[in-house]
Amino acid sequence: MHNPALPLEGTDTYNDRIRIVLVETSHSGNIGAVARAMKNMGLGNLWLVNPKSFPDEASYARAAGASDVLDRAQVVGSLEEAIDDCVLVMGTSARGRKVPWPVMPPPEAAETASQASAGGSVALVFGRESNGLSNDELQHCHHHIHIPSNPEYSSLNLAMAVQVMCYELRMLYLRNLEGGEGSPYLKPMSAPGDAGWDVSPASVRDVEGFFGHLEQMLVDVEFHRRENPRQLMTRLRRLFQRARLDQMEVNILRGILTAAQKAAGKAPNQRQSTDGESSATGQEEGHV
Repeated sequence: MHNPALPLEGTDTYNDRIRIVLVETSHSGNIGAVARAMKNMGLGNLWLVNPKSFPDEASYARAAGASDVLDRAQVVGSLEEAIDDCVLVMGTSARGRKVPWPVMPPPEAAETASQASAGGSVALVFGRESNGLSNDELQHCHHHIHIPSNPEYSSLNLAMAVQVMCYELRMLYLRNLEGGEGSPYLKPMSAPGDAGWDVSPASVRDVEGFFGHLEQMLVDVEFHRRENPRQLMTRLRRLFQRARLDQMEVNILRGILTAAQKAAGKAPNQRQSTDGESSATGQEEGHV
């Protein structure tokens, strides 16, 4: 009926104490999309309250590798059954109820749910695609979760709403991992020296050798005059320093400069070759 499920990330993130509860879902494909959203973020405890159609081919097709979440989904006849053993229930809702209810945005809701899950099961409840949760259903919730979407177009697809909450729970999980295990997932990688970058940062000596070579090449092609420099090299320095070059990038750039000098009939002088002897190695023939 469906393709085999992809392997789980691990039991530590397959958090069964936080259950996603869908109430009277109309389109079974949305159930599959929710399963995929959950598994993307390491969750797998899905409860379905009186779905119009489940299981069926559409739900498994939309799950795309998260069929195990659907296989173990609990189908019940009422919201009361889905939340009976929970210590905390949180329902998604728009603001504007006649009687105000405790409401929080997704990050705070994830924090609250995570803390409460230490004492038992927590339910995050999502309503129907057409009109969400009823007032009676919302009154079964300790807190309401409000996703601050664009007020001029605030309706979220069911799976998108679930993804928002699962993402916040995932980020919280990674931040709380002991020993910095979650750090590689959270830290940006944008420049040489960052964890995961493939080449070491260029040294000051290598970069200065490149700047000397660049200036000479610009002179050789009659683009730059040392006797009337204006701000050309200052601005080029600012440009390349902003880029934070790595060693391979310096090699490539110096190879390009050498090729340009040869094309202009200007062989690199001895000073340039000495300044960049190690950096330019292998670049004059255009190899990276």
